[in-house]
Amino acid sequence: QVQLVESGGGSVQAGGSLRLSCVGSGSGFRINTMGWYRQAPGKQRELVATITSGGSSNYADSVKGRFTVSRDNAKNTVYLQMSSLKPEDTAVYYCNAEGVRTSYSPTYFSRSFNSWGQGTQVTVSS
Repeated sequence: QVQLVESGGGSVQAGGSLRLSCVGSGSGFRINTMGWYRQAPGKQRELVATITSGGSSNYADSVKGRFTVSRDNAKNTVYLQMSSLKPEDTAVYYCNAEGVRTSYSPTYFSRSFNSWGQGTQVTVSS
């Protein structure tokens, strides 16, 4: 399995900035798309931003122009730079990665995976 560990959450006042990081670890894997999702109390988990291994990114309308997603493929790391934060950005932010994991020993297999991090809390006060 591919493990994801997030860091960088915290509390900030409206208008402030935070940077989230997420590192993937494991063996024999290749990550295609990494991204960030968030879940506020009483709401469903929603997409924030994703980025492919080639650098193509996608954002939720609510964060366009304020958040920037980036990644370091060599480090299996994805970042989320959040600026001009609003109280409505308060949520638990989850890292996600999907790709392929391959093993050659003792037998060959290649299968897709979709992994989630444990989540990191972001709180924006007005």
